[in-house]
Formats: sequence, C-alpha cells, structure tokens
Amino acid sequence: MISSGNREIIRYLCEHNMIDCIVTTGGAIEEDLMKCFIPHYHGSFDLNGNELRSKGFNRIGNLLVPNNTYCTFENWFKPILKKMVKEQEEKNIIWTPSKMVRRLGKEINNCKSVWYWCFKNNIPVFCPGITDGAIGDVIHFESYETDEFILDVSRDVREINDIAMKAKRTGMIVLGGGLIKHHICNANLMRNGADYSIFVNTGQEFDGSDSGARPDEAISWGKIRLEARPIKVYAEATIILPLLIYSSFVKYKQEAKKKKKNIH
Repeated sequence: MISSGNREIIRYLCEHNMIDCIVTTGGAIEEDLMKCFIPHYHGSFDLNGNELRSKGFNRIGNLLVPNNTYCTFENWFKPILKKMVKEQEEKNIIWTPSKMVRRLGKEINNCKSVWYWCFKNNIPVFCPGITDGAIGDVIHFESYETDEFILDVSRDVREINDIAMKAKRTGMIVLGGGLIKHHICNANLMRNGADYSIFVNTGQEFDGSDSGARPDEAISWGKIRLEARPIKVYAEATIILPLLIYSSFVKYKQEAKKKKKNIH
C-alpha cells in the first residue's frame, strides 16, 4: 500500500489524527522510510526481470526500486539499531515492533513519512511481520556482531487486543488480506466482533486465500458483530482507497471546519 501510491492517503489520516492504530507489513515500514531518501520510479509490469537485475533495479508491480535505495536505508538504520541494542542492555528496554516503528518515525523526522506522523500523534503501528524484508536483513547482518537484540512480538499482541477490548466501538478498513487482515480481525475477536468493517481486495472465496474470504466468514468467528453490516468491495485498493477516504474522512473534516468557521 505504501509503494503502490496510497502512502499519501494513509499519511493524511495519520497527520490529521483520524485513526487509532495501523497494522501493516514489514515492507510498508521500510518503503515509507526509503522514500524519504530516494524515490521509487514508474516502470511497467512487463519489464524483463533479467535485464532489471543486471541494471540494479528491483520491480514491485510496475514500480522500480534501485538497489542503492536499500543500501541507503541500511546505512541509516544500522546506527539506530546499535543504539536500540545499547538501550536494551543499559536501560532494560524491551523492544516491540510498535516501539521500533515509533523510534524510526522519530528518527526519520520527515513530514512526508507516515511513521513520522504516527510518532507525532502517538498512533501505534503494529507489524507482526516486521522482519519480513530489509529491516529483518539488517537485524540478521547485525546479529553477527551482537546476538542479544530482542524484538518481543507477544507484547504487541496484548497491546492491540487491549485497544480493541477497551474501545466503545471499533471499525476496520482492511486493504488486501493475509497476516495483516487476520491480525486486525483477531483483535476484534477479543471484543466479540467489530462494529464496522470494510474489506477492499480482488480476492475470491474459491481461491482459498484470506483476502478472498467474505465478511460473513469473519462473523462466524465472532470477528465481526452479528448485527453489523460489513461490506466487501471487490476492487483494486489503490483506486478505491482515495475515493473512500475523500468521501468520508476528508468530507467530514471539511464540514467540521465549515461549522467551526460559522460559529466564530
């Protein structure tokens, strides 16, 4: 979602403090940060993989990411990771993925970053698969120097579940599926289901994927409330999300601004 063009849409929600938490992939964490250093480039879905490899480009769909982007990210992240290891040893800090993302958002100090605004507005970012990507690679390389760094995923499970259980109502906007969708839905299982749910993906139920599962399946698990009216939009998320956010969050903010102006 970060690489595919929805970064600015998600950042808008975080900048204006319109959401309570985010669950995302390891790729989304690092790609938001990498875009602060070097842009991704618009390519094509049918570019030849062999040629791209020889020229030092990685393809994400129809986007191109130069190899040196990852080198720049590693050079930036390594000193931060070393500090985190030192703080773990000296201050007995127990790092979790959400604490790590918060730290990275603080360190990047760039208003174009989604995670910067999450840090500024104290929006927790949960990433159960944080080592699945360049962040995990850097942790792997650094483990040969010191093998003492601990990243506690279990504490984040408790935190996201606590957020769900303490909320008066919850709403899920789920883009795609897999680990992220299940993590969000499972937190709502702890409160007998979400009150509002929107799934946006192109998955079909017969393909056996998590994204293909319809909301009705989540109701059977108690992840969506029995009286809820969930919606699944069968569409590509980079088209739908901007329209969805504009017609709801953005319009709500505009209307609230007009009311405030009229009162004054």
